[in-house]
Amino acid sequence: MKAKSLAWILSATLAGAVMGGAAQAQERFVTIGTGGQTGVYYVAGQSICRFVNRNAENLKCNAPASGGGVANVNGLRSGEFTFGIMQSDHQYKAKEGVEPFAAAGAMDNLRAVFSLQSEVFTILARRDANIRSFDDLRGKRVNIGNPGSGQRDTLEEIMRVKGWDRSAFALAAELRPAEQASALSDNNIDAMTYFVGHPNGALQEASTTVDAVLVPVTGPDIDKLLEDKTYYTQAEIPGGLYRGNDQPTPSIGGKAVLSTTEAVDAETVYQLVKAVFENIDRFKRLHPAFAELEPEDMIQVGLTAPLHEGAERYYKERGWL
Repeated sequence: MKAKSLAWILSATLAGAVMGGAAQAQERFVTIGTGGQTGVYYVAGQSICRFVNRNAENLKCNAPASGGGVANVNGLRSGEFTFGIMQSDHQYKAKEGVEPFAAAGAMDNLRAVFSLQSEVFTILARRDANIRSFDDLRGKRVNIGNPGSGQRDTLEEIMRVKGWDRSAFALAAELRPAEQASALSDNNIDAMTYFVGHPNGALQEASTTVDAVLVPVTGPDIDKLLEDKTYYTQAEIPGGLYRGNDQPTPSIGGKAVLSTTEAVDAETVYQLVKAVFENIDRFKRLHPAFAELEPEDMIQVGLTAPLHEGAERYYKERGWL
């Protein structure tokens, strides 16, 4: 009898181990490329993973800091990332294979999942640097952003329409977002640039520790850029978000977009999308930049690549498409 009982226990244990191993084998892991830890991309990626890890079936998610939107496109291309957050213009440029992605060629398999917060190209300058317009940046010490960042690519696009190169600046720093605020406060740079959703922690830190002004990005050259590059739109930074800047500041902007590739299976994308949209009210409370998000906009506005079939499946189930 004891031998039979022992055999039954061993059999049950083995069966449990096999079933557990099968379940574990079915578990999928996804990585979302975000941005610097002071930016909204990082918060967005962490927030998405929070709901995926709590609600998605057999799906585990992590969202490490990265170099930003351009780096995330390259990470999708190489397979380093399963998903990546990027500016809507970078999604377009990657899909079409234009700069800064011309060397790698058109990314025909790039797919949109949903859009996130609106983003604005932002310049914050020390008040004592006497920078009141974009043209006043000439001859100043400016952080142009780290290679692979959205701020860097957008700034370079504006510089091209103005006929500028890096020699226009007394210093063209390549600081990461987390390094900008202290550099401005310590008087190591005159102005910092950012393509970001508002309010933003780095900008709040900088404007709290030094007398600083937001700089308008306007004028005939900017109007021409908006006319030629339809992935940008007129935008403004609301007044009152940062100390000493009570009035709205006009600039150009776009949308942050969560992207993936056609190679990612439909069920993985479906589970991620479902985990976010079935908790959208809670998601919107995780950062002020998410407060105005609405599903009908998130599945259409700013999407410059085709929807992934897994995302499309969920949106059709909800009757949104």
